[in-house]
Parts: sequence; C-alpha cells; structure tokens
Amino acid sequence: MASNRHLGRIIALQSIYEYIFRSASDDKTANLDDILTENLNRYDKELGDKDFVRKLATETVKSTTELDAILQPLAPEWPINQISTVDHIILLMATYELLHMGDLIPPKVAINEAVELAKEFGSDNSSKFINGVLGSLYRQELEE
Repeated sequence: MASNRHLGRIIALQSIYEYIFRSASDDKTANLDDILTENLNRYDKELGDKDFVRKLATETVKSTTELDAILQPLAPEWPINQISTVDHIILLMATYELLHMGDLIPPKVAINEAVELAKEFGSDNSSKFINGVLGSLYRQELEE
C-alpha cells in the first residue's frame, strides 16, 4: 500500500498536531489514539495501511524526547522550541522513520516524503530546512 503512505503521513501529521494543540490547551480529553481513530475513519476507503499510520504517530509521540536529542545537534542555531510546530512534527516523524522503520521505508523515501509534507504544510523555507537537517542525519547516522 505504498501509494497510500503519503496520505498516511498527512493523517499522522494532522493527528499529532491536533493532539499537541489540545494538550497544550489543557484539554483533558486529548487522546492520541482517539484522534487517530477519528482521522483514520475519515479516510477508510482511501487508506489501506492504517497500521503504518498508527505506529508512526504513536511511536513518534512516545519517542519525542529521544528524537529531539538526536535532532538538536543537527540544527544548533535553531533550538527545538523555536522551530514551528508543523516543522517539528515533520522532523520527528521523519527521524523516527529513518531510525526505526528502515526495514519498511528506504531512507531517501522518508526524507523525500518529509520534504513534500513541508512544502504542503510548512512555511516557504520549511522544505529546505527539513531537507538540510534530515540530510545531515542521514550522512551522520545511516550512510555507509
């Protein structure tokens, strides 16, 4: 279901964003699993690989501290709290994919997908920033 993975990443991005926004607003009902279920149900016919989306979103949120520790040295002039929420989520998701889903997703595909998400949902410079950070991660951690 590779053709559905781009849509899946969009759903994961939107679900994580909603979860973060609601949590930051002290919404005690904010629950990532509930948000994911609602968003996945909207695309029931279009999306085949729901497990990929659920794993990507859930594990990205669970691993945020670990992933931030990896990302921060790659962009030292941009502290994590100064990166837009959308760019931050895209970086977290792509970093999780690169480090933990390499058996399913080739690294260059994960980077390309993150750049495409940044073009769709980020600011004018988001795609270049994300490409640079993930390119550095790839060279430091994954390139042989």
